[in-house]
Amino acid sequence: MYLSHLTLSHFRSHKLVRLELDARPVAIYGPNGAGKTNLIEAVSLFSPGRGMRRASAGDMARRPEQIGWKIAGHLNGPDGIHEIAFSSQNGAARQVQIDEKSTPQNALAKLARVVWLVPAMDRLWIEGAEGRRRFLDRLVLSFFPAHAEASLTYEKAMRERNRLLKEQVRDAMWYAVLEGQMAAAGAVMHANRMATLERIKLAQRGAETQFPVAELELVQSEGSMPETEADLLEAFGESRFRDIAAGRTLVGPHRSDLYGVFAAKGVPASECSTGEQKALLISLILANARALAEDLGAPPILLLDEVAAHLDAGRRAALYDEICALGAQAWMTGTGPELFAELGDRAQLLYVDDANGASEVTPG
Repeated sequence: MYLSHLTLSHFRSHKLVRLELDARPVAIYGPNGAGKTNLIEAVSLFSPGRGMRRASAGDMARRPEQIGWKIAGHLNGPDGIHEIAFSSQNGAARQVQIDEKSTPQNALAKLARVVWLVPAMDRLWIEGAEGRRRFLDRLVLSFFPAHAEASLTYEKAMRERNRLLKEQVRDAMWYAVLEGQMAAAGAVMHANRMATLERIKLAQRGAETQFPVAELELVQSEGSMPETEADLLEAFGESRFRDIAAGRTLVGPHRSDLYGVFAAKGVPASECSTGEQKALLISLILANARALAEDLGAPPILLLDEVAAHLDAGRRAALYDEICALGAQAWMTGTGPELFAELGDRAQLLYVDDANGASEVTPG
């Protein structure tokens, strides 16, 4: 799948951008602060959620005008071409239209798969478990679009349960209803996560790649991990008095963590060098793309922000070769065209610069 047309109006630093594209990778270069990342952030909104920066709709409006923004594009996928548009006025939540019909955000997951790797993820293995869960759930969503609904159901019920816990409420009936909802949704979340890890494992096995294989495991921050609906229901009940003392829910899929190992060396990802950690992340993103290409008949759109800056020429060439072999429209950013020299005419180049306070995009 790929975007053949993209229009941005008053989005971030871009006042007006119109691009006509083909299925080849898109290499975007220009000085720091010119608006390269803003451009690929717009592409990230073709998937459900708040995009790769997890920003509010109000924060995406171009300043100083702040008159609202709009993004539109033609998505070419296995089932044809769809016109997709997003807009936000006065900071309101973005409105989504597919083929000129208003639709919920989650409907995007049925049409588009967008996978990204951004510099903020470079510290994934050494920071808190929340970031790793978010990374894992983005992978999960690419395979199981309904994962978003299960996660929202779980989080909504957990927020209400946490409110009862903080208020020291001890009515067992109230807890039973919420815990039933959490157990049902939590079991689906866990099953989706485990299936995704297995899918990534299979995609890495036997792949011709210069990037290291990452062994992944889902672990619990403390104690054993409840997996089934019955296990979760029992765990919530047994932990209730401890949770009341803590004022929050201490067991469940929201406490899971992603543990990674550099397979060839048997070294935990958290103990690897910075370069090795980056290579492991790239390997996982490529495995995700390979698996989706096999499942859907088309690779996802890849967004790789500043990915080439930390790779030597050999690794860059290997990355570009894999992307082109996949047939993926990968949007990549870098400061200079030399970072994309190994692509040659296999990519379409865009130059982004600041012109009178607005980003300007021209063919490279």
